[in-house]
Amino acid sequence: MKVTVWGSRGSIASAGPETVRYGGNTACVSVESDDAICLLDAGSGLRRAGIAFAADPRQVHLMLTHLHMDHIQGLGFFRPLFDPRRSVHIWGPPSTTQDLRTRLTRYLSPPLFPVRIRDLGAQVELHDAPLEPWTVDGLELRAASVIHPGQTLGYRIASGGRAVAYLPDHEPALGSPIERPPWTSGYDLAAGTDVLLHDAQYTTPEYEERIGWGHSSVEQAVAFADLAGAERLVLFHHEPDHADAVVDGMLEEARSARRRGSTDAASEGLTIEL
Repeated sequence: MKVTVWGSRGSIASAGPETVRYGGNTACVSVESDDAICLLDAGSGLRRAGIAFAADPRQVHLMLTHLHMDHIQGLGFFRPLFDPRRSVHIWGPPSTTQDLRTRLTRYLSPPLFPVRIRDLGAQVELHDAPLEPWTVDGLELRAASVIHPGQTLGYRIASGGRAVAYLPDHEPALGSPIERPPWTSGYDLAAGTDVLLHDAQYTTPEYEERIGWGHSSVEQAVAFADLAGAERLVLFHHEPDHADAVVDGMLEEARSARRRGSTDAASEGLTIEL
Protein backbone atom coordinates (compact mmCIF):
# COMPACT_ATOMS: atom_id res chain seq x y z
CA MET A 1 0.00 0.00 0.00
CA LYS A 2 1.00 3.60 -0.58
CA VAL A 3 -0.27 6.46 1.60
CA THR A 4 -0.22 10.07 0.33
CA VAL A 5 -1.39 13.25 2.10
CA TRP A 6 -3.21 15.73 -0.16
CA GLY A 7 -4.62 18.00 2.56
CA SER A 8 -4.05 18.11 6.32
CA ARG A 9 -5.42 21.38 7.75
CA GLY A 10 -8.57 21.67 9.83
CA SER A 11 -9.92 24.38 7.54
CA ILE A 12 -8.45 26.90 5.12
CA ALA A 13 -5.25 28.08 6.77
CA SER A 14 -5.13 31.62 8.11
CA ALA A 15 -1.77 31.60 9.84
CA GLY A 16 -0.30 33.86 7.20
CA PRO A 17 1.84 33.71 4.06
CA GLU A 18 4.71 32.04 5.95
CA THR A 19 2.65 28.85 6.27
CA VAL A 20 3.80 26.75 3.35
CA ARG A 21 5.33 23.48 4.55
CA TYR A 22 2.18 22.16 6.22
CA GLY A 23 -0.10 23.55 3.57
CA GLY A 24 -3.58 25.01 3.55
CA ASN A 25 -5.79 22.36 1.97
CA THR A 26 -8.33 20.52 4.10
CA ALA A 27 -8.43 16.80 4.81
CA CYS A 28 -7.73 14.28 2.06
CA VAL A 29 -5.46 11.21 2.12
CA SER A 30 -5.10 8.46 -0.48
CA VAL A 31 -4.33 4.82 0.23
CA GLU A 32 -3.41 2.91 -2.94
CA SER A 33 -3.23 -0.78 -3.73
CA ASP A 34 -2.58 -2.51 -7.04
CA ASP A 35 -6.29 -2.56 -7.86
CA ALA A 36 -7.89 0.38 -6.06
CA ILE A 37 -7.52 3.94 -4.82
CA CYS A 38 -9.16 4.74 -1.48
CA LEU A 39 -9.49 8.46 -0.83
CA LEU A 40 -10.10 9.32 2.80
CA ASP A 41 -12.23 12.45 3.03
CA ALA A 42 -13.06 15.02 0.37
CA GLY A 43 -11.59 18.25 1.69
CA SER A 44 -10.09 20.80 -0.68
CA GLY A 45 -7.06 18.52 -1.06
CA LEU A 46 -9.28 16.21 -3.14
CA ARG A 47 -8.90 18.57 -6.10
CA ARG A 48 -5.16 17.85 -6.22
CA ALA A 49 -5.76 14.14 -5.79
CA GLY A 50 -8.25 14.22 -8.66
CA ILE A 51 -5.69 15.77 -10.98
CA ALA A 52 -3.13 13.10 -10.02
CA PHE A 53 -5.57 10.21 -10.51
CA ALA A 54 -7.57 11.59 -13.45
CA ALA A 55 -6.20 9.06 -15.94
CA ASP A 56 -5.63 6.23 -13.46
CA PRO A 57 -7.67 3.14 -14.43
CA ARG A 58 -8.00 1.76 -10.90
CA GLN A 59 -11.34 1.70 -9.09
CA VAL A 60 -11.94 4.75 -6.88
CA HIS A 61 -13.50 4.49 -3.42
CA LEU A 62 -14.09 7.76 -1.55
CA MET A 63 -14.47 7.25 2.21
CA LEU A 64 -16.05 10.15 4.13
CA THR A 65 -15.54 10.32 7.89
CA HIS A 66 -18.33 12.88 8.34
CA LEU A 67 -20.08 15.63 6.44
CA HIS A 68 -18.70 18.83 7.96
CA MET A 69 -17.90 21.26 5.16
CA ASP A 70 -14.11 21.08 5.47
CA HIS A 71 -14.35 17.33 4.73
CA ILE A 72 -16.60 17.51 1.65
CA GLN A 73 -15.79 20.85 0.01
CA GLY A 74 -13.55 19.20 -2.59
CA LEU A 75 -16.25 16.91 -4.01
CA GLY A 76 -17.34 19.28 -6.75
CA PHE A 77 -13.75 19.68 -7.97
CA PHE A 78 -12.80 15.99 -8.17
CA ARG A 79 -12.11 15.29 -11.84
CA PRO A 80 -13.02 11.57 -11.91
CA LEU A 81 -16.59 12.50 -10.94
CA PHE A 82 -16.99 14.30 -14.28
CA ASP A 83 -15.53 11.48 -16.41
CA PRO A 84 -18.28 9.34 -18.03
CA ARG A 85 -15.83 6.45 -18.33
CA ARG A 86 -15.37 6.21 -14.56
CA SER A 87 -17.32 4.72 -11.68
CA VAL A 88 -16.80 6.18 -8.22
CA HIS A 89 -18.02 4.61 -4.98
CA ILE A 90 -18.67 7.08 -2.14
CA TRP A 91 -18.95 5.69 1.39
CA GLY A 92 -20.09 7.73 4.38
CA PRO A 93 -21.53 7.59 7.90
CA PRO A 94 -25.00 6.05 8.14
CA SER A 95 -28.00 8.01 9.37
CA THR A 96 -31.36 6.89 10.75
CA THR A 97 -33.19 9.76 9.06
CA GLN A 98 -31.69 10.48 5.61
CA ASP A 99 -29.61 8.52 3.12
CA LEU A 100 -26.15 9.65 2.07
CA ARG A 101 -27.32 11.02 -1.28
CA THR A 102 -29.88 13.29 0.39
CA ARG A 103 -27.33 14.63 2.85
CA LEU A 104 -24.64 15.28 0.22
CA THR A 105 -27.19 16.96 -2.05
CA ARG A 106 -27.40 19.81 0.48
CA TYR A 107 -23.93 20.82 -0.74
CA LEU A 108 -23.90 19.48 -4.32
CA SER A 109 -26.87 21.51 -5.54
CA PRO A 110 -27.73 25.19 -6.11
CA PRO A 111 -27.23 27.67 -4.59
CA LEU A 112 -24.10 26.22 -2.95
CA PHE A 113 -22.87 24.39 -6.06
CA PRO A 114 -24.11 24.55 -9.67
CA VAL A 115 -23.90 20.80 -10.43
CA ARG A 116 -26.14 18.18 -8.82
CA ILE A 117 -25.05 14.62 -8.07
CA ARG A 118 -27.42 13.31 -10.74
CA ASP A 119 -25.69 15.49 -13.35
CA LEU A 120 -22.14 14.25 -12.70
CA GLY A 121 -20.62 12.44 -15.67
CA ALA A 122 -19.30 9.43 -13.78
CA GLN A 123 -21.37 6.55 -12.52
CA VAL A 124 -21.62 7.44 -8.82
CA GLU A 125 -22.65 4.84 -6.27
CA LEU A 126 -23.30 5.96 -2.69
CA HIS A 127 -23.14 3.61 0.29
CA ASP A 128 -23.59 3.77 4.03
CA ALA A 129 -20.31 2.47 5.45
CA PRO A 130 -21.11 -0.79 7.26
CA LEU A 131 -20.10 -1.11 10.89
CA GLU A 132 -18.72 -4.58 10.31
CA PRO A 133 -15.58 -5.37 8.24
CA TRP A 134 -15.95 -5.49 4.47
CA THR A 135 -13.67 -5.92 1.46
CA VAL A 136 -13.34 -3.87 -1.73
CA ASP A 137 -10.89 -4.70 -4.52
CA GLY A 138 -8.66 -6.71 -2.22
CA LEU A 139 -8.56 -4.13 0.58
CA GLU A 140 -9.89 -5.05 4.01
CA LEU A 141 -11.89 -2.12 5.41
CA ARG A 142 -13.30 -1.32 8.83
CA ALA A 143 -15.29 1.69 9.99
CA ALA A 144 -16.40 2.62 13.48
CA SER A 145 -18.08 5.56 15.14
CA VAL A 146 -15.69 7.85 17.00
CA ILE A 147 -16.09 10.85 19.30
CA HIS A 148 -16.68 14.04 17.31
CA PRO A 149 -19.80 16.24 17.00
CA GLY A 150 -22.31 14.57 14.69
CA GLN A 151 -22.09 11.06 13.27
CA THR A 152 -18.39 10.55 12.56
CA LEU A 153 -16.42 7.51 11.46
CA GLY A 154 -12.80 6.48 11.66
CA TYR A 155 -11.40 4.02 9.13
CA ARG A 156 -8.88 1.18 9.06
CA ILE A 157 -7.53 -0.13 5.74
CA ALA A 158 -5.44 -3.32 5.61
CA SER A 159 -3.75 -5.36 2.91
CA GLY A 160 -0.92 -7.89 2.86
CA GLY A 161 -0.49 -7.80 6.62
CA ARG A 162 -0.12 -4.00 6.72
CA ALA A 163 -2.69 -1.58 8.17
CA VAL A 164 -3.42 2.15 8.13
CA ALA A 165 -5.85 3.92 10.49
CA TYR A 166 -7.35 7.34 9.77
CA LEU A 167 -8.96 9.34 12.59
CA PRO A 168 -8.69 12.99 11.52
CA ASP A 169 -11.37 14.51 13.79
CA HIS A 170 -11.27 12.67 17.10
CA GLU A 171 -11.33 13.30 20.84
CA PRO A 172 -10.55 9.85 22.29
CA ALA A 173 -11.62 10.34 25.90
CA LEU A 174 -13.28 13.77 26.25
CA GLY A 175 -10.56 15.15 28.52
CA SER A 176 -10.13 11.99 30.61
CA PRO A 177 -6.85 10.03 30.72
CA ILE A 178 -6.30 7.81 27.70
CA GLU A 179 -5.55 4.54 29.46
CA ARG A 180 -8.36 2.00 28.96
CA PRO A 181 -7.86 0.18 25.62
CA PRO A 182 -11.19 -1.58 24.98
CA TRP A 183 -13.31 1.46 25.88
CA THR A 184 -11.25 4.26 24.33
CA SER A 185 -12.90 5.71 21.21
CA GLY A 186 -11.17 4.50 18.05
CA TYR A 187 -8.89 1.99 19.78
CA ASP A 188 -9.96 -1.05 17.74
CA LEU A 189 -9.30 0.82 14.50
CA ALA A 190 -5.81 1.95 15.52
CA ALA A 191 -4.56 -1.11 17.41
CA GLY A 192 -1.34 -2.48 15.96
CA THR A 193 -1.37 -0.33 12.83
CA ASP A 194 1.70 0.47 10.78
CA VAL A 195 0.51 4.06 10.19
CA LEU A 196 -1.94 6.09 12.28
CA LEU A 197 -3.09 9.47 10.95
CA HIS A 198 -4.63 11.16 13.97
CA ASP A 199 -6.08 14.50 15.01
CA ALA A 200 -3.51 16.66 16.81
CA GLN A 201 -5.06 20.08 16.36
CA TYR A 202 -4.25 21.70 19.69
CA THR A 203 -1.46 22.38 22.08
CA THR A 204 -2.25 21.23 25.63
CA PRO A 205 -3.23 24.74 26.86
CA GLU A 206 -5.46 25.24 23.81
CA TYR A 207 -7.18 21.91 24.39
CA GLU A 208 -7.98 22.73 28.01
CA GLU A 209 -10.22 25.54 26.72
CA ARG A 210 -11.86 23.34 24.08
CA ILE A 211 -12.77 20.07 25.81
CA GLY A 212 -15.77 18.56 24.05
CA TRP A 213 -15.07 20.20 20.69
CA GLY A 214 -14.15 16.82 19.17
CA HIS A 215 -10.43 17.38 18.59
CA SER A 216 -7.22 16.28 20.31
CA SER A 217 -4.11 17.86 21.72
CA VAL A 218 -0.74 16.63 20.52
CA GLU A 219 -0.26 15.10 23.98
CA GLN A 220 -3.45 13.08 23.56
CA ALA A 221 -2.51 11.97 20.05
CA VAL A 222 0.76 10.57 21.38
CA ALA A 223 -0.96 8.85 24.32
CA PHE A 224 -3.52 7.31 21.97
CA ALA A 225 -0.87 6.10 19.51
CA ASP A 226 1.19 4.53 22.30
CA LEU A 227 -1.88 2.89 23.84
CA ALA A 228 -2.86 1.43 20.46
CA GLY A 229 0.67 0.29 19.65
CA ALA A 230 0.76 2.20 16.36
CA GLU A 231 4.18 2.03 14.75
CA ARG A 232 4.12 5.40 12.96
CA LEU A 233 2.03 8.35 14.12
CA VAL A 234 1.23 11.15 11.66
CA LEU A 235 -0.08 14.32 13.35
CA PHE A 236 -3.08 15.51 11.34
CA HIS A 237 -5.83 18.16 11.14
CA HIS A 238 -3.53 21.06 12.02
CA GLU A 239 -5.06 24.14 13.63
CA PRO A 240 -5.65 26.75 10.86
CA ASP A 241 -4.06 29.50 12.97
CA HIS A 242 -0.85 27.55 13.61
CA ALA A 243 2.08 28.65 11.50
CA ASP A 244 4.73 26.11 10.52
CA ALA A 245 6.90 26.99 13.51
CA VAL A 246 4.10 26.06 15.91
CA VAL A 247 3.55 22.71 14.18
CA ASP A 248 7.31 22.12 14.27
CA GLY A 249 7.25 22.65 18.03
CA MET A 250 4.31 20.27 18.45
CA LEU A 251 6.12 17.66 16.38
CA GLU A 252 9.23 17.97 18.56
CA GLU A 253 7.07 17.58 21.67
CA ALA A 254 5.39 14.49 20.22
CA ARG A 255 8.67 12.84 19.27
CA SER A 256 10.05 13.42 22.74
CA ALA A 257 6.94 12.01 24.42
CA ARG A 258 6.43 8.85 22.37
CA ARG A 259 7.33 5.59 24.08
CA ARG A 260 7.68 3.64 20.84
CA GLY A 261 7.64 4.10 17.08
CA SER A 262 8.12 7.22 14.99
CA THR A 263 6.17 10.45 14.55
CA ASP A 264 5.69 12.89 11.67
CA ALA A 265 3.50 15.91 11.03
CA ALA A 266 1.29 15.62 7.95
CA SER A 267 2.32 17.85 5.09
CA GLU A 268 0.93 17.91 1.59
CA GLY A 269 2.82 15.45 -0.57
CA LEU A 270 3.98 13.28 2.34
CA THR A 271 4.15 9.73 0.96
CA ILE A 272 4.57 6.53 2.96
CA GLU A 273 5.22 3.19 1.25
CA LEU A 274 4.09 0.05 3.08
